[in-house]
Amino acid sequence: MKFLLPQFLRSSAAALMIFLLWPVEGNTQSTPGKLLLALSKTDHMLVMVDPSTLKIIARVPVGVDPHEVIASADGKTAYVTNYGGGSYHELNVIDLVAQKALPDIDTRPLFGPHGLVFVNGKAWFTAEGSKSVGSYDPASGKLDWSLGTGQDRTHMLFVTADAKKIYTTNVSSGTVSILTDTLIQPGRMAPPNAKPRKDWTQTVIPVGKGSEGFDVSPDGSQLWTAASEDGMVYIIDPAAKMLKAKIDAKAVGANRLKFTPNGKQVFISSLRTGDLFIFDVASRKEIRRLKIGRGAAGILMDPDGSRAFVASSADNFVAIVDLKSLEITNRLDVGPVPDGLAWAIRP
Repeated sequence: MKFLLPQFLRSSAAALMIFLLWPVEGNTQSTPGKLLLALSKTDHMLVMVDPSTLKIIARVPVGVDPHEVIASADGKTAYVTNYGGGSYHELNVIDLVAQKALPDIDTRPLFGPHGLVFVNGKAWFTAEGSKSVGSYDPASGKLDWSLGTGQDRTHMLFVTADAKKIYTTNVSSGTVSILTDTLIQPGRMAPPNAKPRKDWTQTVIPVGKGSEGFDVSPDGSQLWTAASEDGMVYIIDPAAKMLKAKIDAKAVGANRLKFTPNGKQVFISSLRTGDLFIFDVASRKEIRRLKIGRGAAGILMDPDGSRAFVASSADNFVAIVDLKSLEITNRLDVGPVPDGLAWAIRP
């Protein structure tokens, strides 16, 4: 950018000061109201993308092994799990408006944070190394709750809007845990006027080994999870807390699973083959299979129902799939080994 200075300012300290204060093209841009968040594992970066232009707004450093990301309900803060194969113990916090890192959250004694959601004003996360689920309350700045599952590799997470039910997949145990917020009535030996106490009950549902990615349908009536070892899809009735059906999806290496916003289709990514399997929910039949790359991972649906974003970790791009044509329409470069994806939307 060229500009002319008055004669008395040329070759002076004042001229240098004006130059330093002058806006520079290519600087970090202001944060839009709707933001696509993507993690680059190799660069250790949270990448902020304007979804309307697919232009990168900013990159903010995070921990050395970032896996999942979520934004607060007001879209101003992002949380990132630093996983370390179950050994690390921190959530990275990012100010999305100022586009800068904030102090990390130490999750000890909960190790290996991985799955992550933001519900009811709190960041909920799995702690794989501690076989647990926990929650962080930004208002108090504390870890305020945790519950053990007793299952191996408690990995991905879904919390209902009222925070009364929690669903997790336990990868190595080959199970799904349903945790239910319950009131326990006083027993016979309780003192007079004892009140019911709040407790949680767990229902463990056997599925296939390697069940990791899962999702709950928009109407809450179905939970689908895909097993990486046998490629089967297991369908659970959340209300009955029972396995209702199995599909031989042949989705070997299944990594993530997501319902489309209208609940009519399910997308399953395979980290092993790079395929994206698309199933019709009503018929439970495969209707499309797309080759994303050498390894397909994180899946994120656009809330407006127009497109899906699928991370191809092995090929260093995020594929964009049109939800009407079910075709790949574009690719987005957010840095090497992309995986976790999320939305940040400011009201």
